[in-house]
Amino acid sequence: MSTFLRTILLTLGLLWTNMLQAETLKVGQKAPVFELQAHDGSVMRLLDRQQQGWTVLYFYPKAGTPGCTTQACAFRDAIKAIRNQNAEVYGVSTDDLKALQEFHAKHRLSFSLLSDPDAKVTESYGVKMPVIKMAKRWTFIIDPELVIRQVDDDVDPALDADRVAKSLQKLQAAKE
Repeated sequence: MSTFLRTILLTLGLLWTNMLQAETLKVGQKAPVFELQAHDGSVMRLLDRQQQGWTVLYFYPKAGTPGCTTQACAFRDAIKAIRNQNAEVYGVSTDDLKALQEFHAKHRLSFSLLSDPDAKVTESYGVKMPVIKMAKRWTFIIDPELVIRQVDDDVDPALDADRVAKSLQKLQAAKE
């Protein structure tokens, strides 16, 4: 077998293995708990959100890229409507703190960005891209009991924040 063919087979094997490792979370499952550092140096612990309201976690690939900027600014612009529904938004990426601080300041974001530099949280939510250490663009809505109530794996960066606000209304009405 040629070296080229061996390299191709090894690469395909690694891709397949990586894809099998991350199990996709489903509605009704408990959200994996985590602790991550925010852009401002504070620590966000998901357990601290228990019984404190709804939590929106949106995972995005890289701060400063066009799609990620569109999505972050849309959440910034919709944050009042989301917070009026007793929910808090957190953007999660594998970017380092410096990149998140710059991105947050440049776009005057009004919610926390969380750094997952080793991609462990990204992996636990099943949104790590194969081979590279970046998140896919997915959004999770988590209730006050830390149960996943919505998973969106087909995210339009420009529309995500409005969809989240509408979904929160529906999900909260269904719980009453």
